[in-house]
Amino acid sequence: MAVVSVTELPEGTASQRFGEPPSRTRRFVVKLDDPATTRSSMGAAVQAATGVGYLTPHPEHPYLLAFDVAYDLHEGSRWHHLVTWKYEIPKQANLQQSPLSRPDIWRWSTGGVAIPALTYYDATDTVQPLVNTAGDFFEGLTEEEPTLTAHISGNRATFDYNTATSIHGAINSTTYLGRNQHTWRVDGISGEPAVEVVNEQEVRYFKVEATITFKPSGWNLQLPNVGFNYVYGGERRRVYVWYDPPEGTREAVPASNPQPLDLNGNIVTADPGEANPPIILNRRTKKAVDFNTYFGSPPP
Repeated sequence: MAVVSVTELPEGTASQRFGEPPSRTRRFVVKLDDPATTRSSMGAAVQAATGVGYLTPHPEHPYLLAFDVAYDLHEGSRWHHLVTWKYEIPKQANLQQSPLSRPDIWRWSTGGVAIPALTYYDATDTVQPLVNTAGDFFEGLTEEEPTLTAHISGNRATFDYNTATSIHGAINSTTYLGRNQHTWRVDGISGEPAVEVVNEQEVRYFKVEATITFKPSGWNLQLPNVGFNYVYGGERRRVYVWYDPPEGTREAVPASNPQPLDLNGNIVTADPGEANPPIILNRRTKKAVDFNTYFGSPPP
């Protein structure tokens, strides 16, 4: 079977809805020197005879690319076959025929996460410790901090479950997307098998999606440096406070609330004229990795 001639018919369907990208259709009649008994027998030769392939730009509207092709007999003749190409604007930039050559797709969403309420803004918008007049934090008080989540979808030849497992829950070790270290966290990585046919060749791969979340205050623990014990002269001692009974002698009793400590573990003695807010300790409990290596950056 060989192609005798190719004739392009007047433009087929052209449509555009307000607020949506346009679409166009081109139709070709391909004449063969031998009648094909089935539509599938036309094969790649008939498609190639039109001079159009997947992702070929439209001759008049180059921003439209060929996405769909359909075959049919033309007016019932087995010598003539109608090939219809539909052109659309790709949703993804730099689209490639091979699924493994396509760039990753980034999607964004916002949310919030509960954090301990440790600071507040005063009348001059200065950040201050959120403590009572005695310098104690309010136990159990939380607030919501806004977060930004990136959903990164891409195609991979295999699913690297060892890497997915090792970096799950990890935070960024260096600056990433203009944000400080320890402010991004890997929420999870998933993958599912997929298959396409490219140039009559079967291509099997995995659709992989990684989710990472940015938290402005960071993912390290923010802990008030308080305790029921303190260090004095190299020894660990229990914190005592004075108890004044209505009747009887003043005595020292174990503190019922944790007391503020300095960075050496010494107890901080409150000045009678002012409160001494506890020091906030920053403690990292998650593995830190280079996000630039694993996730790259979104397209401009």
